[in-house]
Amino acid sequence: QVQLLESGGGLVQTGDSLRLSCAVSGHPVSSVTMGWFRQAPGKERELVVRSIRNGGNTYYSDSAKGRFTISRDNAKNTFYLQMNSLKPEDTAFYYCAAGHGLIGIHMSDYNYWGPGTQVTVSS
Repeated sequence: QVQLLESGGGLVQTGDSLRLSCAVSGHPVSSVTMGWFRQAPGKERELVVRSIRNGGNTYYSDSAKGRFTISRDNAKNTFYLQMNSLKPEDTAFYYCAAGHGLIGIHMSDYNYWGPGTQVTVSS
């Protein structure tokens, strides 16, 4: 059974950095497409960044470009979201997701989800 668990969320100030982790069990992270989504209160869940499995390309949303970086550590079977220069509009519940496909743009492209972690950026 594949399970994902996020950690690293919290309360930070504008301009701070935060690194979210997503520990994966039951499947090698090297062979799954990984994604980070977020959902702010009253809004739909949106894709922030995704990385295609087995060395495929990486997609960043406009809001993430230049500030966020996705990475994976195959030895730890964990993937990360490094977030720099955080803004109040980045405040949301962040979810990691993993899938077997090669698209990874839509929520339906993912097979497994973590329970999420809250990120709050104060102004």
